[in-house]
Amino acid sequence: MSARSKARRRALDVLFASDLRGESPVEALERSKAAGDGPTNPYTETLVRGVSEHRDELDDLLRRYAEGWTLERMPAVDRNVLRLGAWELLHADDVPDTVAVTEAMALVRELSTDESPVFVNGVLGAIQRHKTAPA
Repeated sequence: MSARSKARRRALDVLFASDLRGESPVEALERSKAAGDGPTNPYTETLVRGVSEHRDELDDLLRRYAEGWTLERMPAVDRNVLRLGAWELLHADDVPDTVAVTEAMALVRELSTDESPVFVNGVLGAIQRHKTAPA
């Protein structure tokens, strides 16, 4: 597993914990760091802070493209993987779109339901098309 894949997995852990505790992702990150089990890869912190900073934008896109699903109804893992993937698609210039989608699918394949990879691929694919569509 590459260092960035590990960073994504750790960022997902932080985002998932923040979701369950009802705290901001940055609070969860800081709590994790204070407990001594914080991220060792700086990209984890970049992801968590990026998702936190752009959460309203990301959630609006997820609501728009997750046909038949509300954010609240999605499994927490899927919701947070989608936030990570969407952030990388839109804001991580050094991450190719195919890598962002593939990495998101790998996370849900490992950690979520059997249907999740197809769902995540569809939502992130729609966001990717939206991103590259002419205005």
